[in-house]
Formats: sequence, structure tokens, C-alpha cells
Amino acid sequence: MTTVTNLGFPRMGAKRELKQALEAFWRGEVSPQQLQDTARHLRERHWRLQREAGAEVVPCNDFSLYDHVLDTAFLFDAIPDRYRVLADADALAGYFALARGTQRDGFDLQALEMTKWFDTNYHYLVPELTQGQVFRLRGDKPVAEFLEAKALGLQARPVLLGPVSFLLLSKTVDGSDRLALLDRLLPVYVELLGKLKQAGAEWVQIDEPCLVLDQDGDDHDAYRKAYAAFAAAGRPRLLLTTYFGATGDNLALVNTLPVDGLHIDLVRAPGQLDAVLDALPPERVLSLGLVDGRNIWRTDLDRAMALARRVQDRIGNRRMQLAPSCSLLHVPVDAALETALPSDLRSWLAFARQKLEELRLLSHALKGLMPAYTELDRAREVIEARRASGKVHRAEVAARVAAIDGSAVRRHSGYPARQRAQQARLKLPLFPTTTIGSFPQTRDVREARARHKSGKLPVEGYDAFIAAETERCVRFQEALGIDVLVHGEFERNDMVEYFGEQLDGFAFTRHGWVQSYGSRCVKPPIIYGDVQRPAPMTVRWSQYAQSLTERPMKGMLTGPVTVLQWSFVRDDQPRSVTCRQIALALRDEVLDLEAAGIGVIQIDEPALREGLPLRRQDWRAYLDWAVECFRITSAGVADDTQIHTHMCYSEFNDIIDAVVAMDADVISIETSRSRMELLDAFVKFHYPNQIGPGVYDIHSPRVPDVGEMVALLRKARAVLKPEQLWVNPDCGLKTRGWPETHAALQAMVEAARILRYEATVTA
Repeated sequence: MTTVTNLGFPRMGAKRELKQALEAFWRGEVSPQQLQDTARHLRERHWRLQREAGAEVVPCNDFSLYDHVLDTAFLFDAIPDRYRVLADADALAGYFALARGTQRDGFDLQALEMTKWFDTNYHYLVPELTQGQVFRLRGDKPVAEFLEAKALGLQARPVLLGPVSFLLLSKTVDGSDRLALLDRLLPVYVELLGKLKQAGAEWVQIDEPCLVLDQDGDDHDAYRKAYAAFAAAGRPRLLLTTYFGATGDNLALVNTLPVDGLHIDLVRAPGQLDAVLDALPPERVLSLGLVDGRNIWRTDLDRAMALARRVQDRIGNRRMQLAPSCSLLHVPVDAALETALPSDLRSWLAFARQKLEELRLLSHALKGLMPAYTELDRAREVIEARRASGKVHRAEVAARVAAIDGSAVRRHSGYPARQRAQQARLKLPLFPTTTIGSFPQTRDVREARARHKSGKLPVEGYDAFIAAETERCVRFQEALGIDVLVHGEFERNDMVEYFGEQLDGFAFTRHGWVQSYGSRCVKPPIIYGDVQRPAPMTVRWSQYAQSLTERPMKGMLTGPVTVLQWSFVRDDQPRSVTCRQIALALRDEVLDLEAAGIGVIQIDEPALREGLPLRRQDWRAYLDWAVECFRITSAGVADDTQIHTHMCYSEFNDIIDAVVAMDADVISIETSRSRMELLDAFVKFHYPNQIGPGVYDIHSPRVPDVGEMVALLRKARAVLKPEQLWVNPDCGLKTRGWPETHAALQAMVEAARILRYEATVTA
């Protein structure tokens, strides 16, 4: 009969229990054993929750203390030499050094490079490999977690990142071919599969998400070699898992691989079903990704049922499994906790638990169980109520979007004229220093915000607190000698949530947490209706901060694409339409900041690259509307108003044309973990505007010294003109503490002074 399964589950816990345990461990407040006990309790709770919600087979080894790609590298001993002494002495300390960097006990280690997991807002650690890489099993995490679930009486399916995707998602630090390491890696996978079979695993889920990307002949050869090696060995049955898109032109390859099951994403790519069914090898199980593992809306169960019926008619129930489209890592745990939301809006939502309940309902309906049809009727009523709701559509917003024309996306003058006007106004030195926006959000700041939201701190007291923190931050930056200041953003929670709370068309949860990286969790806003700005959002505090200093003060905004990407977006209209609505609302804010005397405005777009479609053939359409939306936001200002933007970890080579087309006066990018490698695209393209390549990694508690920053700046100066370069951290400082922030920024300002001196000497 049809089986309900799951591909992965959120790790943090409904109330971020893992985050709290991790950060307490890093502070030295809990022991390694206490951390592992918390992890074990969460795994058990989540397995039982999934089983109760309807999953007959639960995933295991999907849990991680930081990141599943890092787990895979650590499991196979792909540990760079500089970490090995620590990892051999203390495995947990070595693991977290790879993830976060460390400065203790004589070790000074930077974290591994971090980048986005496909087109999601989840970040993974990029394994570092070398030509002579040796792989071996290090520990038994997949087996141990399978046995944990088995001891609880649960039918569990271990999850492994597949060998080809693991290599393709890694980097070689010596320029060698990643796939050439496959022969060294495969025996370790075979050994692990044998151990899982011996432990009693009937199935293993092998994730090969790269099969939805453009793959070439060498990639195809690697898949053939890998799965031929698995076929020749004693192993459990294998479910080859793809998600985030269609296999497309990789389907012919997939059909030749000797696996026992295939999972396909029918939310992102429902159009692939007929081709998959037509070519499905005999006896191969087909897992149908029918509910959206990346968004929070109730499933249109009639649509899902129609897809399932087509499969049922072709291959029967025995070979069919029902599942989410991908791991539920990307959604919160349980919508039932959101009791503060309006009842109609809450009825539209499905978090991880509800998604599994939807799959159970589909399974019951496919089996012809009569109560399921009553529940399907109720689900139809909810879907129709959302479609008809007056909360969703606003005629004035639609009219404004329809009126967008070419004048809305063009600055008054080209960059050279703007640069002259901005320098005359701002009078900045060579290598000007700034930060990306936020400053440390201490416990006092978080507690004041929480007390204010709960009504325990009146608005007058809260405003006085924020004013004092803002002034402290301004004086702090002045004392250090930073050239362009920020107000610190103490009044803000999350960089998207803060804006969404002040825009029409957004709703917010209390427990809608999802993991971004490590212990970093975000609570994405829900965009349920047309977006517009009822009133200014940031002008008050930016204007107040500017009144405290004669130095330029940056106004700080999150860009339209990032607001879109980092929210749960409505699925009843094209994303491009929603993005244009957001851009128009932010344009109003930019013009109000300018009118208030703010001469530098930063519109952050860290998610621009993240939103890029996975197939190259779809890039141009996306980049056209994404760049247009940035320019709608930024293009209305005068020449002497300087527009900045910031982008997070991204490979820029593929999108440099679009970055240039954004026409920001200054772009800051994260480059310290890659040791300025990410600057290459800007150099090769002869990027004309100004750029701030980050000189230290704020995602790590490690504080670099002046010499390290100077070395990075010299690398940048060797390939860019001095007048193009800004000096700044990699990202905002929200998650850091004040002592390390002071030390790092003091070193940064001194590094800029050294570069200025060197420029004077060589002039």
C-alpha cells in the first residue's frame, strides 16, 4: 500500500531548544554531554511527532549540530590539515572550529567558507579537499542515529548526502578536479552502507540534489561510477532523492542508475511527472513530493490528489510513496502554536507537522477511506476562503505596479557624474571605513524589546533606551575613527521582519523559526496579500543618529529581492509581481530618508544570487525583474545621494552583469573566508563603481589582527584602483559581542590608515 514518508525535519526545535543548548555550550555553560543529551531528546521528540502526524517512515541522520554538509565531510574525515590536531584531540571542538573558527589554547583557526544551499536561505559549510585527499569513516553518526530510532520502535530511513553531490558542493584548494576524488571516496560510502545494512536499515535515502542542475558528461560519468559501485556491494535498498526542481535532461541518466527508488519534486516541477512515469524502470519505487517543503501554505489537495491518481493508475500503490517535495528543514515545526494569528490566516498555514498530516490525508483518500473525503471537503473550503479573502488584494497596489515605466528605474546621471557629486558632499578619504549596519544586540537590547512588545516597558521608556543605545553606538564609531557611520539598528529585530511589521500584506508568527546557519535562526514574515507602506519606517532613528554627528550617517534598508526571498511568499501570483510591490514601498522610504538629510543609503540585497533559478536557461528572466526591482527602489534619488548595497556569500562570476546593472554607487561583499577569491569576478569584469570587500568574518568569534586585514586589502588594492576600495566587515555585527567588535573594528580602522599611508608614499 501507499507509504507516507518524510525526507528531513527541522533541527532547532519548536522553541529553538538546540540553539539555546549550542550557544550555552559555546559559552562554556553546559558540558558536551549535556549538549548531546539535548540533541538526543530533540531527535526523539521529532521522530515521535512525525510518526503521530502520519509519517510511517521517519528520516534519521537528518539531524545536525550545525550543518549536514559539514557532518558529511567530518564523517568521511575530509578535515583540512590545519584543523586536524584539534579534531583528533577533541572531536567536538574540531567540528565547531571548522564551522565557526576558534582562537583558544594556542589555536587560531578561521572557519570554512560558507555559502547558500542551492536557492534557499540555508547556509552550508563548503568542504575543502585536495588532490591527495584521504577519506575514511570517522565515527558512526548515521548508524548510531538509526539505532536510536530503531530502539524507539520506529521505522527509520537513514539520510546521506550522495557522493557526487558532496564532491560538487565541495571545493578543492589546490585547483584539482573534485570528481577525480570519487575513486577514493566510494569505498568509504560502500563501507558505511554495509554498516547500515548490518544494523538493520532496509532503505537508505541518498540525496543527489545536483541532479536538478545543469550537469555535463563528466558529472554523468561520476554518477554512473558511484552507483555501479553501490550495486556491486551488499547494501540496503537506495532511494535516490532529487528536489528543488526537475531532473530534466538528467532523467535519462537517472533511469540508468541501479537504485531501488526515486524521489521527485512535484511542487517545483509538476511538469516532469509524465516523462518520469514513461521511463520509470520496472519495480522502481516512485516517491512523490506533493506538499511544499519550502513554503507554509496549505496544499491544494485536489491538485496533489490528481498527480497521485495518475501515478496510482500507472504503477499501483505498492510502488508509490508520498512525501514532501524536499526536507522540511526549511519550514517551522507546528502551525498550531500560532494562536495569536487571526483564525482565518492561521487556517491557511501548514508547517512541518501539518504537511505530514496532509500527506496522511492524501494516503487515506487514495486508499478509499471515507472519513478522508470529509476532511478533503474541509480543506477545499479553506483554500477557497483564502482565494476570496478581501485581505489579499488591493486595487490601488495593482494600479501602481501597472504604472511602472522606464523613468522609475533610471538614475538622473551616470556613475562618474554621481561619484563627483557624492565626493563633493561627503568628502571621504581614500579607503573610507564603514560597517554593514547592525551593531551587537546584547541581552539588554533583546530584553528591552521583549518587555516593550509585552507591554511591560512603555513606549517612552523604550524610546529613551533606544536613543541611548544609538548615541552610544555613534560615539563608539566616532572614537574609533570610522568615516561613514550607522545608527546600530537597536530598534530592529530581524532585517526582514522589522520592515514587514510595518508594511501592509505581511503577517508574523511567534514560533515560526527556521535555521539559517548553525544556531542562527530567523522567523520569516508571511506575505499573504498585496504590499504597501502606510508610513515611514526608518526615518526617525536615522535622522536622530545623523543629528548626533557631523559625519555621514547611512540609512539602512533591506532590498526588495531579499525581503521576498527571506519571507514565506504568497503562491497565488508570480513572485516578480510581489517583488515589484515591495520595491515601490521601499522606494517611498528611500525618498523620505533623502528628504530627511540622509546622504548615504544602503539597500541590502544579500539574497540576489540566492534567488537565481537552478537552471541557466531560466536566469535571464529572473535577473531582469530582480535588477529592475532594485532600481525601482534606488533610482529616484539625486546624484549626490550615495546608494550602497551589500551581498552575502555568493559566486559572482555568473551574475556580474546583473550586479553592474543594479548601478549601486558602492557594493560591499563577503570575501574574507574566501581570502578575496570572490573579488575575482569584479576584477575580470573591470567593475566601474566602488566596492567594499569584507576584511573580516563576522560569523566567527575569531578576531583577526591588523596585519591580516592589511594583507587582504593589499590583495584587493593590487587588482582594483585605490579610489574604488572601501574598508568594512563582511556583514552586520548583530550577533557579535562588544569587546570583540571593538577589537576588530579598531584593527580595521588601523588597516585602512596603513593603506592610506602606503598610497601617499607611492603617489
